[in-house]
Amino acid sequence: MSQATVKLLQDYYAAFNKQDMDTFLSLLTDDVIHDINQGVREVGKDAFVAFMERMNNNYKETIVDIEVMTNTAGDRAAVEFTVLGEYLATDEGLPEANGQTYKLPAGAFFDIRDGLVARVTNYYNLEDWIAQVSA
Repeated sequence: MSQATVKLLQDYYAAFNKQDMDTFLSLLTDDVIHDINQGVREVGKDAFVAFMERMNNNYKETIVDIEVMTNTAGDRAAVEFTVLGEYLATDEGLPEANGQTYKLPAGAFFDIRDGLVARVTNYYNLEDWIAQVSA
């Protein structure tokens, strides 16, 4: 495993958990690729910023139980984690929000370039999330 990549991704999730968007975004390449779970591919930091603004408006999430795995070169990684969340505001096309909480196993795959995140592909079970916030 690449310790530099492990640290990068630990810093990435620590900044996310602190809602430190300046630090969080500084860990991305300008041409970052973001593959959204059950959604489209977005390219570029501006698209990522817009996504995060929507997410931060609609959800309050903390990432816990983080396990980082990398290849030897450190240019690819996978992270398994648990999302502890609160659904704050209704997201388009999803159930109505009224402060429901959820606990969701999830994962992400990364490409790393020049010590920064160049691609992130997130995965979680959307049907599980819908069941939790609809209960």
